[in-house]
Amino acid sequence: MSTTIIWTIAIISVLGMLLACVLWLIAEKFKVVEDPRIDEVEKVMPGANCGGCGFAGCRAFAEAAVKAPDLDNNYCPVGGSDVMAKVASILGYEVKAKAPQVAVVRCNGSCSNRPSVNVYDGVKSCKVKASLYSGDTGCAFGCLGCGDCVAACRFGALSMDPATGLPVVDEEKCTACGSCVKVCPKHLIELRNKGPRGMRMYVSCMNQDKGPAAKKACAAACIGCGICAKTCTHDAIVIENNVAYIDFTKCKLCRECEAMCPTGAIHAVNFPKPLDKEAVKARIAERNRKAREAAAAAAAQAAAPETAKENKEETK
Repeated sequence: MSTTIIWTIAIISVLGMLLACVLWLIAEKFKVVEDPRIDEVEKVMPGANCGGCGFAGCRAFAEAAVKAPDLDNNYCPVGGSDVMAKVASILGYEVKAKAPQVAVVRCNGSCSNRPSVNVYDGVKSCKVKASLYSGDTGCAFGCLGCGDCVAACRFGALSMDPATGLPVVDEEKCTACGSCVKVCPKHLIELRNKGPRGMRMYVSCMNQDKGPAAKKACAAACIGCGICAKTCTHDAIVIENNVAYIDFTKCKLCRECEAMCPTGAIHAVNFPKPLDKEAVKARIAERNRKAREAAAAAAAQAAAPETAKENKEETK
């Protein structure tokens, strides 16, 4: 072997060793020490990587939870309170229990309530359809019926009902991850508290047109008449943009608004007994009568001193 080859091998070997040492020093200087609790938190996560927590996946959630000073702004909707209790135990934090939620489709524009006025023959995608025009019915705010929400659900909790043309939520499978909420171009799906024994109420309409136009487009549309808001004694209903909304944190599940709604836009779920609308209306009428009588009596009582004063002045 010639001297040139030997020197070449030696120089390359020494250079390789020097570069390896340099790389090792750089790696040691700039290495990132990862908190071992991140792995522990990730292990107790459901592993759905659905993004319902607001992070890219369970690993990203674990990193954020470990770095956060508390868990007030971090919550896994899939794992729920049980998983969050485990996370809190690992991190030494306290976690506030949250009421379980479920997805609700706020549209009752079935084929019978909202007939088609044209035929869509394009790509079967709500996103594409919404970008092209308002839809194939007279309601520009209703469900487009292509099932993007069904495709987005990783838990099989959504399916399309062929009879109504609307998505149906299986509340036993729904984890409230919010994937369907994000994908709906009409923003018709909302996460709401399941309620006691699964009972809940909501307005199944998002039509912001004025009453006559909304009613013409869909037989079950909210017409923004405000009767429900006036009926509710708990201030749980507001009318915004010509459509009613029930605040589930204030609703007492009395079902009076459902009985008074003239179009049937208000839905009640999982109640054990059917609603007796006539009995509820009679109860409301009696309450209103007593309120009017009480107001009249109060007005008369307030006016009594003035009347007595006027009579006294006339006597003088």
